[in-house]
Amino acid sequence: MGNGHLHTPASGGAKHKRRLQLVFILTTLYLAAEVVGGIATHSLALLADAGHMLTDVAGIGFALLAIGFAERPATPERTYGFYRVEILAALANAIVLIGISLFILFEAYERFRSPPEVASGPMFVVAVVGLAVNIAGVFILRRGSGESLNLKGAYFEVLSDMLTSVGVIIAAIIIYTTGWRYADPLISAGIGLFILPRTWILLREAVGVLLEGTPSDINLPAVREALAELPGVREIHDLHVWTLTSGVNAMSGHVVVIDDKLHNLVLSAVHDVLTHRFKIAHVTVQIECDDWRDCEAHL
Repeated sequence: MGNGHLHTPASGGAKHKRRLQLVFILTTLYLAAEVVGGIATHSLALLADAGHMLTDVAGIGFALLAIGFAERPATPERTYGFYRVEILAALANAIVLIGISLFILFEAYERFRSPPEVASGPMFVVAVVGLAVNIAGVFILRRGSGESLNLKGAYFEVLSDMLTSVGVIIAAIIIYTTGWRYADPLISAGIGLFILPRTWILLREAVGVLLEGTPSDINLPAVREALAELPGVREIHDLHVWTLTSGVNAMSGHVVVIDDKLHNLVLSAVHDVLTHRFKIAHVTVQIECDDWRDCEAHL
């Protein structure tokens, strides 16, 4: 039996913690101004943007808290540490975003029935400031979003807010130039519909990790083939690869060797292939001989 892994590998989210902190500060400062502006102008589009900003602040705060937990060392009770807290944060952000999107769609429907007066001037000014803040947040988080589901959730929230700000600006211009008040709920509904499918993808990915599915960046047949081609290996079975948190994958498997004397050589080769070629942080391999495998009980 052999086990090899990097000592407390950093999660994908931990590598970009400072970026997340900077976006958290920016969104918190803008949230206060946007809430006041949305109430003062009676704009649903602006209030929708404020609602998303609120989820940004809460979601990014939760993401930062999750990264802090993930950095804590493993314990006898939690041998893999607290990596999964980051995935739970991504799941929570996805659920909140779906709820907010559905609420916006409902409010848009209500306002189609009776569109209120909207102060387009202040609405435009607040939205422009919000767009600048959101563009900064998108660029800050864009790089890390591909390495961490936790950061991806925060990135999607900021991206959705950026799109909402663009929509608010367009609605303000239309209302100011034409007086057509339906532009506000119409654009709000479009934003809600745009966000839903992307949030669903995030939700599906987070659930996939929690269900210990094979990571999307791991080709399991390729892993099996690479191990089977190693000198001294007769067969590979009971091969499993799963994700602890974004950027930290784990593997377990049984390797049948041609000769028991090759035990250490095969174990070393398997470990090198998995950690270097496939970037798997936690590797657990059981080396077996043919006669021992006959007595093994497994699914």
